Amino acid sequence: MFDALPPRVRVYEVGPRDGLQNEAAVVPTEGKLRLIGALTAAGLPRIEITSFVNPRWIPPLADAEFVAQALRAEPAAVRARYTALVPNERGLDRALAAGLGEVAVFMSASETHNRRNINKSREETWPAFEPVFARCAEAGVAVRAYVSTAWGCPYEGAVAPEVVRDVAARLLAMGAYEISLGDTIGVGTPLQTRRLLDVLLAALPVERLAMHMHDTRGTALANCLVGLEAGITTFDASVGGLGGCPYAPGASGNLATEDLVYLLHGMGIETGIDLDRLVDAGLVARDLLDRDLPGRALAALAASRKH
Repeated sequence: MFDALPPRVRVYEVGPRDGLQNEAAVVPTEGKLRLIGALTAAGLPRIEITSFVNPRWIPPLADAEFVAQALRAEPAAVRARYTALVPNERGLDRALAAGLGEVAVFMSASETHNRRNINKSREETWPAFEPVFARCAEAGVAVRAYVSTAWGCPYEGAVAPEVVRDVAARLLAMGAYEISLGDTIGVGTPLQTRRLLDVLLAALPVERLAMHMHDTRGTALANCLVGLEAGITTFDASVGGLGGCPYAPGASGNLATEDLVYLLHGMGIETGIDLDRLVDAGLVARDLLDRDLPGRALAALAASRKH
């Protein structure tokens, strides 16, 4: 068991975007920059810093331009690879003006969740994506794509793996360099994950897939182990376990970055991340939000420093 695990894994940090977007308290711009700086210092190579959605829908991320422009001013030697979510061309306009070299788009495998999330059917979403991908290709901007509700939908229940495969394949054909498969409400189990990946990997290259797990029912790490065995080498996570989806009832939080890194390092898998500094970043997030965070390793490792 666990004989064929990858020697190295890339961790894609979503806390500053996916984590903070679901918080009732609005973290000021200076606080967001402090958190991103702590994550960068810990060695996180890829960080999703914000979302260029209409501020009326996601008020905690209304300062997207200020965050992106401040990070752009950093010396290149200390920057991570920063990206941001864009829902449409208007969001892309803002991201390009802020100087980002990578953006992320999102679509749901579930029709109902897609309508609730972006107010469009899936068939209406494809034409809206075309100019985004075309303009990014022209500008040399990389595009990552999320497929949400890949394991299950809060409105429709189970989602057929074949639907997930078809959505992912079409996004790759449009120009996405990577597809992040999202267990948006944390319903996935290891056997379900294996069946989903079996269907996808029969048609899609493993190096183009990532996993974005929510830990609602405590199964995120178990599902990641199945992904590792299947050859997945990119996993999304959120510092301290922050996050959730405003349009997915029951999406209580992402897989904590500290939990993921603790597991990977304990199994001899390299990440390039300093776990002690990652705990420091988690403590920054805790202080900014003035509350305890759900990440298990953060609480345990922070407590161990007191003894």
